[in-house]
Amino acid sequence: MKRLWAGFVFLFAGIFSFAQQKEIEMDPVTLVSSLNAQKISQTGRNIINISGEQFHKLPVHSVDELLRYIPGIEIQSRGPEGSQSDILIRGGTFQQVLVILDGIRLNDPNTGHFSSYIPIAPGEIDYIEILKGASSAIYGPEAVGGVINIVTKTYAGKKMLSPGSNYRISAKGTVGEYGLFNGEAGAFFQKGNISIGGGLISNNSMGQMQRGIRGYFHNNTASISFKQFLNDHWNIAFRTAIDDRDFSAQNFYTSFISDTASEKVKTFWNQFQAGYQKNRHSVMIGAGYKAVNDHYLYNPSSVANDNHSYQFQTLITDNYHVLDHANLVSGIQYRSEWIRSNDRGDHQLDRISAFIIWDQSLHHFTYSPSLRLDHFGNGDAELVPQLNLSFHLDKVQFRASIGKTIRDADFTERYNNYNKSFVAGGSIGNPDLKPERSLSYEAGADIFISPQSISGKESQSQFRLSVTAFRREQHNVIDWVTTPFNEMPRKVNLSPTGVYALAGNIAKVNTAGLETDILYSKHFDRGRQLRASAGVSWLDDATSESVPSFYILSHAKFLANFNLEYSDQYFSFSVNGIYKRRTPQKASAINALINADLFVMNTKLSVLFPGSRFIAFTELDNIFNVETSDLLGTKLPGRWWMAGIGFDLSKK
Repeated sequence: MKRLWAGFVFLFAGIFSFAQQKEIEMDPVTLVSSLNAQKISQTGRNIINISGEQFHKLPVHSVDELLRYIPGIEIQSRGPEGSQSDILIRGGTFQQVLVILDGIRLNDPNTGHFSSYIPIAPGEIDYIEILKGASSAIYGPEAVGGVINIVTKTYAGKKMLSPGSNYRISAKGTVGEYGLFNGEAGAFFQKGNISIGGGLISNNSMGQMQRGIRGYFHNNTASISFKQFLNDHWNIAFRTAIDDRDFSAQNFYTSFISDTASEKVKTFWNQFQAGYQKNRHSVMIGAGYKAVNDHYLYNPSSVANDNHSYQFQTLITDNYHVLDHANLVSGIQYRSEWIRSNDRGDHQLDRISAFIIWDQSLHHFTYSPSLRLDHFGNGDAELVPQLNLSFHLDKVQFRASIGKTIRDADFTERYNNYNKSFVAGGSIGNPDLKPERSLSYEAGADIFISPQSISGKESQSQFRLSVTAFRREQHNVIDWVTTPFNEMPRKVNLSPTGVYALAGNIAKVNTAGLETDILYSKHFDRGRQLRASAGVSWLDDATSESVPSFYILSHAKFLANFNLEYSDQYFSFSVNGIYKRRTPQKASAINALINADLFVMNTKLSVLFPGSRFIAFTELDNIFNVETSDLLGTKLPGRWWMAGIGFDLSKK
């Protein structure tokens, strides 16, 4: 605890002394709350916006590591640097967060464990929006705990009205302990009505020694995107990407001593977008195709699981500007998902949905009701409503929201180990699972401070404080529960002596919480700047089940994360940290332990060579060499030193 308080003292001392540029925007225009462009201070929601440039200045090497330090987000990592991480918001499970890339959903139909596999290089990211809380009425299933919306430079690009061109090229290489070698490159070019972007990232290490295998990883992503304005009304954009990950997966999914698993996940991603804008209408037509090959080997003597999942989706939206301060957004979405697997069998599911959103501002008051009709592949249909309210003054927003959310089971929850001839133990799917349903409501306030100078110009310091109280009442929540053989609904391929966890619907789970976010930034003279952010979340859960399930209550009961960064013309320094208090767990068979308290800090120092765009940097992860596990049995590396060089060339 002394280390925790030392970290927070360091953070808040910086907050009230310095700050930075708009790396974390305080009140930018956002689309994520209602698909209509609004200031965050008018949305009625708690939204955080982060610039993609932050990735290069912090001690992070993958997108999931960047998300770890965003106020209020909990990342449960099984392996480092993009091997696998679960994303949790407001105490929801990893299945209850929706990830969107340039308007198209990324969540995989096979398993939510793949939600953090973002098929783009970090150099492509323009900004990331995080919306906390229910959003199923707009985005559909999985938008229970929140939404992560990633917008790339190419798709965000606007038509250039002046002659000339813009470009940015960056690259870096990193080496370190455990045979670490990382490489990253990104490029963006814009001229006239054309934008082109792309990049790659490669994270590699032999890893620390585990019980039966080294914790190695070879995680690689390459992507390229293109956008063109055809005329004053039409534009088109396209992206293609390959994401290939090969990593140690020991005890990722089980706590058995025989588990020395490795896993390979290869994703092929394509998406297309056409935009049309004229008079009062703005229409977007989007499509995405995702193919994932998952090869999981439990141990050298087992038969590997080969899962091939596919998803095709289309989304059409129309934003009609009805009045000066009123918009009507409507849309229709179609998804087709299927799997071919020696473990889960062959299955297909089609869904179609339609939604409508009314967004109106009356003086200082904004209200946004929305309604969605989801039609599931089994013939069932369900209405999902939501209402967002905001009363906003110059520097304050009071907000409230209430909404229904739903989530249907994925292929793993329905059919895991279902197609094998014999299963000695492990997780068993359940085809009879019912969809999750919940009611979420929240109330909060935001304070935005951007002082004015004597001349009337906006000051270079900004401050935002957000406080939110929320509650989520859930029914039929899906999770894995240890179940005796004689209570299993299907026994044809099971052993009477086996230990099994059955996917089931938990009768009721209620989650209440309070979250506080602080963002602060300031410029100084001679290019000096500093950025600070911190988040604190308290959560309380109640469940009707007496037998504990695997994931529903695995989140931190108290979560605090912070980040502090100072830079000038010659160097930059950043430090970030996480503190969690969670339910302790123990698995004696594999000598695994989850402590009640966890505090980890990382730091990075970069030096800019005078007169050039080259940098050298050094990084130290897990400064205090803490034994770290986010999930039982998945031990993360201790203190880890690394160093590297890079360059950044740009023209605007």
